[in-house]
Amino acid sequence: MTIVIAAGGTGGHLYPAVALAREFLRRDPATKLLFVGTARGLESNVLAHEGFDLTLIGAKPVMGRGLFGAVTGLCAMPVSLWQCLRILRSSRADLVIGVGGYTSPMMILAAAWAGVTRVILEPNANPGMANKSVGPFAQRVFLAFESAAESFNRSKVRVVGTPIRKAFLEGIERNREKSGSPHLLIFGGSQGAKALNAAMMEGLSELTTQVPHLTVTHQTGESDHPRVAEAYRRAGIVSEVVPFLYDMPVALWEADLVVARAGAMTVAELTACGKPAILIPLPSAIYDHQTRNAKVMEAAGAAVVLPQSALTGPLLVRTVATILRDPERLRVMGEASLSLRRIDAAEVIVSECYALMGGHHDVNRSVGAAGV
Repeated sequence: MTIVIAAGGTGGHLYPAVALAREFLRRDPATKLLFVGTARGLESNVLAHEGFDLTLIGAKPVMGRGLFGAVTGLCAMPVSLWQCLRILRSSRADLVIGVGGYTSPMMILAAAWAGVTRVILEPNANPGMANKSVGPFAQRVFLAFESAAESFNRSKVRVVGTPIRKAFLEGIERNREKSGSPHLLIFGGSQGAKALNAAMMEGLSELTTQVPHLTVTHQTGESDHPRVAEAYRRAGIVSEVVPFLYDMPVALWEADLVVARAGAMTVAELTACGKPAILIPLPSAIYDHQTRNAKVMEAAGAAVVLPQSALTGPLLVRTVATILRDPERLRVMGEASLSLRRIDAAEVIVSECYALMGGHHDVNRSVGAAGV
């Protein structure tokens, strides 16, 4: 069986796709997997690290790029559609999975044209235009949040959660021996976040006073890495400051508290590990989907949401210190986070995909996978 997965741009699109790919391989190691993306996003680095093949197409973003960007993106569509059709023919694909972003729509349309089984995954509480636009052409729509169902044909919808890598579920057994020092994890999505970096640098001197002996892991993105690393060095805080976190499962399991954006993948991973969080939604996210994601965690008592417009170093440090100095609050927030987790999304999606293809590809049905 050959599966083509269209996903790219950010970790929020790539890592759910990687989780699905691993589940397909677990069920049948002979499965052939081909990722399709562009040269613009993180896919080349991430997929090489994960050991998957990547084929590039010329798709370009349309939304959020201004008039010129929209026109450029629209003009690229015919070429990328032709490229997708050629990929489907040459790979003899049995299934196409679209995971949002500007890579997915042309691949889903090409699959519909070629008569290939096709599904989409929407991990956000507020669906993006890419998935909404091709929803009518998909045979199944997998959602992480019930609130997204109104954007699609209800008969096609399955609310399953976000696929996460198995390492997030196994991490508790390899979690380090906890010392008495609290550990803070900060990351701003797959490419870092300048606003989070700036607020932390502004508040570092106060942080050392408010939370003595604190240790920190901070993912900065490439451009901010040197100056953030230097700020931690000068503040004398024991820290690991990196441009990118490839092993997010280990980083999350080591954390007592997390400061992060509120992408769908981040929310899924936080809840899988039962981690309390301070969430700063990306204000420029199209349709403000990160705010809706963050509010789900806040409503459950698992997170504190700080709008970026009000974010300052002192505010962030006070919020971090208030939570870390209250073990009971940390415990309650962690339990609330854990209560939101869905850990079987990948198995459910894979089972549904086999059912759509008639079940004849499912040579090693998963024990305990949800029925279809």
